[in-house]
Parts: sequence; structure tokens; C-alpha cells
Amino acid sequence: MKSEETAPSRASVPEMDALIGRKFSVLDDGFVRVVDYMGSDASIVQAARVSYGAGTKHVSQDRALIRYLMRHSHTSPFEMCEIKLHIRAPMDVWRQWVRHRTASINEYSTRYSVAIDSIHETEPGEWRMQSRNNRQGSSGFFPLEEGEALTREERQFHEEARKLYESRIDRGMAREQARKDLPLATYTEAYWKCDLHNLLRFLALRMDEHAQQEIREYASVIGRLIVAKWTPFVWEAFCDYTLESIKLSRHEITLLGMIARGDNKDALHYAEKNGLITTGEDGIRKTGGEMNEFTAKLAQMGLLSPWND
Repeated sequence: MKSEETAPSRASVPEMDALIGRKFSVLDDGFVRVVDYMGSDASIVQAARVSYGAGTKHVSQDRALIRYLMRHSHTSPFEMCEIKLHIRAPMDVWRQWVRHRTASINEYSTRYSVAIDSIHETEPGEWRMQSRNNRQGSSGFFPLEEGEALTREERQFHEEARKLYESRIDRGMAREQARKDLPLATYTEAYWKCDLHNLLRFLALRMDEHAQQEIREYASVIGRLIVAKWTPFVWEAFCDYTLESIKLSRHEITLLGMIARGDNKDALHYAEKNGLITTGEDGIRKTGGEMNEFTAKLAQMGLLSPWND
């Protein structure tokens, strides 16, 4: 008589169990709280080796398999893990957050409840200036004295906006209409459930240096303080192959090979031939955004570009 297979037990990660219910503070009054999780590094390995039983491989082989899956973008095994978080974030941050649609979300409703009486305040030294070469980014900070004035103005505006909102509520106005003039800095809360594959995609975009600073702080907490303890092999592979890696285009690979061989003149000719570098009527060479990005990658690798004389 054939014996029945023993059903695998629920994955448990002691380091993660210790985080259940714990709030990680973000910004001045935001937080990330772990509500629940499902799966572990072992769950990913189990899904990838569906034809094997438990205990047939060594831990070192589990790590190697996860690294292989990450390296070759075999993503479905990572979807076997899920996490549910309780988030409190300013509405302007939350607007960016919900662009990641591959998650289940239930947000605090200001139609049914009075808006949370908490607003994200910017410290005097945190006021950033608009970048001149990046429409959706910032570059540098306002002088502290000017920042102090900006913070005072912000605080005054927030106080007046809250008074207006509360006066509307007191007069019996419908909450769905009374809320319409609340600042985007008002905090909201939500439960956010996401599988590990899509969570890593969120972290790759929102931990990037080009992401807005405020959402980067949330992503950093989730990645470095939560995911790193939940699935340490996955986190290690993610850092190695995504977060701290460099992506090279076809042109960049060709140029890198030329530079490594010392063929700087050929590299310059190749860049000009493919429109990565242009020469104006004044004879001055100009590099576009793509070439500037490649130059930054070379600097990251400790190499000098041949077109920066």
C-alpha cells in the first residue's frame, strides 16, 4: 500500500515572527507595521523543486538555487511568499505607492471616518530645490534660513486647512466633501498585501536613488529591516543582482570592451557614429543623457571615460 505524502508544515521564520505587530517609524509620524507573512526562503526553494521532498538539499544549495532564480529572472517561485503590512504615509507618498497595482490594498476612508489628525511637516533643512536636468527630481537644498521660513509657512497653512476641515465637519457637512481641501501632506493609513516578487519590484524602483526621498525612506525600512530578516537569501541575491548591480545596454557593452582593451579612440568614434556623442559647429563635443548615464556607470566601476578630456 502506497503511503501518503506528509503535508509540508507552515513556514516559520523566528526573526520574522519577532517583528509581527512591531511598528517601524518613518518620517515624522509615519510607520510600517508587519501584520502577517506567508512563506520563507525554503518556500521558494520548495516551489522551484516541486518534484523533490523536504530535506533533500543542503542550505548552501538552497542559497545557490535562489541566486540562480534571481539571476535568471525566474520569478514565479518568489510569488509563493506574501506579506501584509500596515502603512501610515502622507497622501503624496501614498499616491506614488498605489501606482504599484500588483498588490491588495484597503485604505483608511475619509468618506466614513474623520481624516487622521496628523500632517507630515518638513524640517527647515529638508527643503529641496528642483533639479534643472530632471523634471521629476530634486537637486540640493534651500539655505537653512530660507528653510525655516518655508517650514513656518507650511505649518501655518496646515493649521488653517485643518481648522477649515474641522469647521465643516462641525457644521454637519458630508465627510466626503469636507475633505476636499485637505493638504496632500495629511497622513493616511492602509493595509497592503503583496507577494515577494512584486514587493522586490517595488523596492527596486523605490529604493533607487532617483526615487523621491520620502518614499525611499519607507522602501528602505521594508527592505533592510523586514525583507532582509524574512528571506535573507532572497535579500542577498536581490542586493547583488538588482539593487547594487549595473545594467548595460548593447552600446555600453561594446564601449566597455573597447575601453577595457585601451581602444579609447575607437570608443569615441563608436559613440559619435551611434549618436551618443555629438560635435557642434564650434567643435565642442556634447554628451547626451544616455552617455552621461554610462559615464556614471564607468565611475562606479572605477574607470575613466575617454571622452572627458
